[in-house]
Amino acid sequence: MTEQEHLELEAAAFRQLVQHLRSRPDVQNIELMNLAGFCRNCLSKWYKAAADDIGLPVTAEQAREEIYGMPYSEWKSKYQKEASSEQQAAFDKGSKS
Repeated sequence: MTEQEHLELEAAAFRQLVQHLRSRPDVQNIELMNLAGFCRNCLSKWYKAAADDIGLPVTAEQAREEIYGMPYSEWKSKYQKEASSEQQAAFDKGSKS
């Protein structure tokens, strides 16, 4: 496999992950954090960091919109729910590890 083919496969997998997350707004970020250790916000931060690494001007808000498929504030108002006390406790326990 060439380096270009490898890069294209990684990009395709990334696009599929983003599309999958967009298709599942019922899955809350805190649930992702508790189960997988990352969420949509993490992915948007990694996207921005990658842009920074190669000198592309991408704002944090642009990166979030790339991941969420809409402005973050719109996604939050449409889909984000209040975390349950159990979810928050699991998150707090995991962040101290």
